[in-house]
Amino acid sequence: MPQTASIWYYFREMDYEDIRRNFDLALKIAEGAALMTDTEMSHRILGTAWPRHFNKVIAETMYEHIEAVGLPEWSEEDQTLARAVQKELGNRETPGLTTELDSLSGPPRRRSSGGSDDIGDVSWVVPTVTMRFPSNIPGLPGHNWSSAIAMATPIAHKGATAGAKVMARTALEFFMTPKLVEDAWKYFREVQTKDTKYAPFIAADDPPAIWLNEKTMAEFRDRLRPFYYDETKYDTYLEQLGITYPTLRTETAAGTSHPDGSHERRD
Repeated sequence: MPQTASIWYYFREMDYEDIRRNFDLALKIAEGAALMTDTEMSHRILGTAWPRHFNKVIAETMYEHIEAVGLPEWSEEDQTLARAVQKELGNRETPGLTTELDSLSGPPRRRSSGGSDDIGDVSWVVPTVTMRFPSNIPGLPGHNWSSAIAMATPIAHKGATAGAKVMARTALEFFMTPKLVEDAWKYFREVQTKDTKYAPFIAADDPPAIWLNEKTMAEFRDRLRPFYYDETKYDTYLEQLGITYPTLRTETAAGTSHPDGSHERRD
């Protein structure tokens, strides 16, 4: 039996009250276990994220600029890569990159769980929105290696440029229109935080867990330096890597030829 032991729990729910209830219950269980075994128990919060609540006024204003900027103009090379990746990942459909804007929707009728991010905490302190840039290939599994494919391609650059234009236009309108700022704060105070008040989970004695990835960063930092983009020598990162865009598998009757020259036979 070790003298000390540790365990990492992740509590997840769709609102602050239920997250707090689960957290407090876990502490009671741990304290009870310590009493039963005549041991000592301590806990530390490594990270936390409130459920997100975004600002209606900012969202509606930003969407007008999304419509004005529009989606990027995808080249045939962009669409070819997108469809090939979708096919590679086994999608039933391979529509390629999005060519029509989605509509602005209101709050969901049924609550659903989303990603955990500290932007949720920010959204309960100041009027906030997030915007998704069209910088990736749609239809890919989340938290998957395939989601990194587009990052070095014109797809990501075009999407980030379009998103940056929307952010700049939206910020400029708020700077020039004090009434919009007032309305955003009015929604924040009279609707969003009318019944729910923000209370952070992290206390003053919870230091940021910067040591968690220290070993990994130390191991890979120098090994990654040769892959840093050198804009003084190359027009694009793909040029620096020596990659032709787009690089695809070559389909043949007998199988698939890979870009590295290897061959996969299908019988």
